[in-house]
Amino acid sequence: MSDTPIKIALLSGSLRGESLNTKLVTAVAGEIERQDGVEIDLISLNKLDLPIYDQDLEEKEFPAGALELKRRLKESDGFLIGSPEYNGSISGALKNAIDWASRPRPDEEPLECFKGKGCGLLAASPGAIGGLRGLRHVRQILTQLQMVVIPQEFALSKAHEAFDDAGQIKDENARAMANNVGGSLVKMIRALKCDV
Repeated sequence: MSDTPIKIALLSGSLRGESLNTKLVTAVAGEIERQDGVEIDLISLNKLDLPIYDQDLEEKEFPAGALELKRRLKESDGFLIGSPEYNGSISGALKNAIDWASRPRPDEEPLECFKGKGCGLLAASPGAIGGLRGLRHVRQILTQLQMVVIPQEFALSKAHEAFDDAGQIKDENARAMANNVGGSLVKMIRALKCDV
């Protein structure tokens, strides 16, 4: 089980080029990618053409960006998500991506992108609690979509000054807690794959 090959999709809920959440999820991914058999797919939402979800648009012509997102999520065994906190909740970009990915296509099982897959949650913010409040809503949404969201989560406070020039978390304890989410996610995904 310890070397079962797995693929993890990285998702940042921020569209900003210098996103703190993208930095955080990428830093953790760099650590877990060192393990044997772990493949990472960084999905940049700002590079996909994802209009605001609209059922009329879905029925007329499913957007190419949404199809690409669904394909890459289906090919992944689990997700590592960095979610900014917008007004105490999930970002519109992340929620929109989840909404498109949850829409079934004729050749799919319901919730095929999500059902039974593992997920780890991270957040980063310049604020004192690091975006922690928004993670509750992300967890609730993904649980509704029948994902297995690991209990461990991490919110990086004062994130605007938390990274070194190489993109690593400077504080040793914060780095260990963030990497614990990644390590626990890998173990969960491998356990889920062995149960199939």
